[in-house]
Amino acid sequence: MTRYDEIGVGYALGRRTDPRWLAPVLAAVGSAVTMLDVGSGTGSYEPPSRRVVAVEPSAEMIRQRPPGAAPVVRAIAEALPFPDRAFDAALAVLTVHHWGDWRRGLDELRRVSSRQVVLAYDTALHNDFWLVREYVPEVAELERSRPSAPEIADFLDASSVISLPVPWDFADGVFPAHWRRPEAYLDPAVRRSCSALAQTSPAAVERGMTRLREDLESGRWHEEHADLLDLPEWDAGFRLVVN
Repeated sequence: MTRYDEIGVGYALGRRTDPRWLAPVLAAVGSAVTMLDVGSGTGSYEPPSRRVVAVEPSAEMIRQRPPGAAPVVRAIAEALPFPDRAFDAALAVLTVHHWGDWRRGLDELRRVSSRQVVLAYDTALHNDFWLVREYVPEVAELERSRPSAPEIADFLDASSVISLPVPWDFADGVFPAHWRRPEAYLDPAVRRSCSALAQTSPAAVERGMTRLREDLESGRWHEEHADLLDLPEWDAGFRLVVN
């Protein structure tokens, strides 16, 4: 079993395509016709109108791919079963931090494609998220063990790094998606869609949720974070790395 065979149940319900992120992904892949989507999950950001092949190691995630999704090969990033330069572009969306050897995986992306587009995040900015700082600080240890977007950009010698802010009403339930909707984190289904919470001690998460619930009921959270309530978007550290 892979990690997402355990934590990916119901993933497709909480992780949906948001067009405000799909647009820059499409711009980054440019004129590429043949594409490889590595760590594709349920295929949320697979570009339409391209010849896409998906790579996904988790049987649970493959099971949740919708009808009409790109054909999928069960494999890992570190050992892609394709010849050199088989694709115009390779896409990796919020997956590099799950790879056993992320450098080897990125080398494989470079081997099989002419262009690499990687959506990653700055782990330091993730750790500055109020949910981590104030409620589940245990997440920070996990994040510090993961590759950060600046490291990935340096390794790829990226030609551009594009910031992707998170709109307040973001449809894709990434970990900081609900930065202005704190009550959402009290929903276990929302938490299951966030690998940072799904991989953190359940006791630590439950303790944090108890404190969050109390702060929402007392009004403390809204007092402490009044500066967020009128923001249309927020920079949680997501970066589109293009080589």
